Amino acid sequence: MSKTILITGAASGFGKIAAFDLASKGYKVIATAQVYPQVSDLIREATEKGINLIVDKLDVTDPRDLAYIHKKYDIDILISNAGIMEGGPIAEQPMDLIRAMFDVNVFGGLELAQGFIKKFIAQKKSGKIVFTTSMGGLWTVPYVAAYCASKHAMEAIAEGLKTELTDFNIKIATCNPGVYGTGFNDRGVDSIFRWYDPEVNFTPHAVFDGIAESLNNQLDPQGMADCIVDVALDENSNFRNVYPKETEEFVKQLQVEAWTAKS
Repeated sequence: MSKTILITGAASGFGKIAAFDLASKGYKVIATAQVYPQVSDLIREATEKGINLIVDKLDVTDPRDLAYIHKKYDIDILISNAGIMEGGPIAEQPMDLIRAMFDVNVFGGLELAQGFIKKFIAQKKSGKIVFTTSMGGLWTVPYVAAYCASKHAMEAIAEGLKTELTDFNIKIATCNPGVYGTGFNDRGVDSIFRWYDPEVNFTPHAVFDGIAESLNNQLDPQGMADCIVDVALDENSNFRNVYPKETEEFVKQLQVEAWTAKS
């Protein structure tokens, strides 16, 4: 029997690629987007491609959207992919931007998961939740530290859910992308200049040139989207899935080095 899969953040990037791929494979896919114009664009693109896709609005910070989605849909797999990035030096970054990231990346993702977990248990059915976190959930990238903090939080939440839900046969996994050319990282860097002022802020403007240069060689998002799809469908997937392998090895080495780093 085909599984029903709900994907958040499906307006672009990994979410859209995964949604179209899973629907093309014959799965019942509910692709959700934050605002109605994105919903319209998704419907149009799926129709043009001849892909049978359910598209719905879901802002994970909107209580009405959450209540509506939880009530309307019975699913087998949740791919919790919605997220935002606000870049900038954490010593100066406006607190409202940091709170906004935690609202979407942490609290919204957790509240959505809680609702479906309760349905899985009430219906006595197994289920799976895949969180798109980040390689930044396993180490801290300078000048996106607040974003990384939100992803560290989701890693901890996912580990807690994995342990606590074992007896209910609900599986939890994370997918940890590196630097991919979805536009997500570019928007995160651009967001800095919505508030940064070199005449007011003490962080030198030159540091941001290096960040921009690091985005010149981003990876093809298709590979990461394929990883997310594989993890979602594999009943025996690893809990943590850093992709590609080179990024996994890089993160592991950074974690080892952190034990000897000086203050």
